[in-house]
Amino acid sequence: MMARVISACGGTGGFIGACLMFLLIVDALAAPWVAPFDPLKVDMLNALSPPDAAHLFGTDQNGRDVLSRVIWGGRASLEVSALAVLIGGCGGVGLGLLAGFFSGGWLEQSLMRVLDAMASIPLLIWAIALVGILGVGSVHIAGFTFGNEVKLLALLGVLYIPTLARITYTTALGEAGANYVAARRLQGVSGLRIMLSDVLPNCLSPVIVQATLLLAIGIVIEASVSFVGLGVQPPWPSWGNMLADARNYLFSGEWWLSVFPGACISLSVVAINLLGDGLRDALDPRHSTSALTA
Repeated sequence: MMARVISACGGTGGFIGACLMFLLIVDALAAPWVAPFDPLKVDMLNALSPPDAAHLFGTDQNGRDVLSRVIWGGRASLEVSALAVLIGGCGGVGLGLLAGFFSGGWLEQSLMRVLDAMASIPLLIWAIALVGILGVGSVHIAGFTFGNEVKLLALLGVLYIPTLARITYTTALGEAGANYVAARRLQGVSGLRIMLSDVLPNCLSPVIVQATLLLAIGIVIEASVSFVGLGVQPPWPSWGNMLADARNYLFSGEWWLSVFPGACISLSVVAINLLGDGLRDALDPRHSTSALTA
């Protein structure tokens, strides 16, 4: 049974990455029950206490438990990156599928040129520009209030569309010229049904692999934006703003303030990359074959 699970994850590396991601996701979702302390509770009498039995990760400059803040901070990073990938996946797969399946006309050219223009500007520049323009406070639109996390995940979701659309477009372009598509047309099946029931499933494998890698990019971008003060606003914890607060204590001996949130970012990125590599091996037999024959 274990061998089958490891094989489904693409090998030992993918299995390790999946286990680490599972633990991080469970901790983030169960933060109200897992965190030993209130992440916002100030206790100046215990400020800058090193790790001990009461506070496993120590306390920060305001006496708040670092472990609790790390657990709650994971929520912001994982939430932003996961929802952004979901938005980008829906938009990117849809547009890429349309451009690839109905290639050779104005629809393909107009869609791909717009997406290429969007992809020409780095994600981090877009993120900083948007939050800088709209400000770090909440935005009120049509009676709804949107915080920095919502603004950031919406922006990342839109900017993920070109990457996922390009991958879907390349795959759909090849599938649209396959013999089975021509046979389905001769059977009288509509183009929309062929696109959704036959071409789309064959395009999902590379998209899934790329989506896992975009999760890692989203975590880094969220931490970067929060680090410069344009993301999650204090006192709410984020791995990025925790690292920003730890800058003032790099040379005074309070190592735990920067080590633990930094380790969580690194661990998340490594886990997602291991999982992505495993999924690539599991979903793309050609890659596995080429690796064995190299």
